Amino acid sequence: MHSTQTRLRHGALTACAAALALLAAGCSKASADARAGDCRDDGHWSGREQAAWLRTAVAFRGTADGAGPSYEGASVVVRAQHTGGGRVLCQPLGVQVEFWTLSARTTGTETRTETSSVMRYGLSTDGSRTRTVGFPRGLPAGQDGICTRVLVAAYAGAPLSGPELPWTTQDLAIAGDMDVRFGTERIGAHRLLPPQDPTACTTDRPTADPSPTRSTTWDIYHP
Repeated sequence: MHSTQTRLRHGALTACAAALALLAAGCSKASADARAGDCRDDGHWSGREQAAWLRTAVAFRGTADGAGPSYEGASVVVRAQHTGGGRVLCQPLGVQVEFWTLSARTTGTETRTETSSVMRYGLSTDGSRTRTVGFPRGLPAGQDGICTRVLVAAYAGAPLSGPELPWTTQDLAIAGDMDVRFGTERIGAHRLLPPQDPTACTTDRPTADPSPTRSTTWDIYHP
């Protein structure tokens, strides 16, 4: 009789333990599901998916018409997502905002575009707050007689390597945003700014002798 009662108590305890384990597992899963529902899972996003998210978040301010050649007050803005009803990212996304000068140099009958980095600013964002990157002061206008324009882009991940750097498919004097190409899918948004010296970018501009380019690159990272 005693042995039977012991077995019954043992069975009841085993069943209770199993029920508690199932309850704990259910609560853990529900908690995990709740956490996943509060943010957007980006842990396995490809470069293209990261760029797609950036495309909806990035805006350029003060660059519409090029009326201010110095672009004083112009900025690149990575907007907070919750303001538009979107969810923040579960994992912060590394973003680079980079500025280049594109200069058209002509030698004889051949014209080529030289690219030089002016500034690169690194930041980390999950879309929970707006991040603003101001344009560098005194953007170079290029040497006399050389068509020079400034390109700005926001992209995900590490700094661009050689094959990923931008180029234009049209004459720099008439090129637009759609004529700029990158060797990567990580680009979220870019803008080719109007020339600060429009006379240097006319179709009948004088031929300039090539000379070494000089540029200063600032590499700033803010987590």
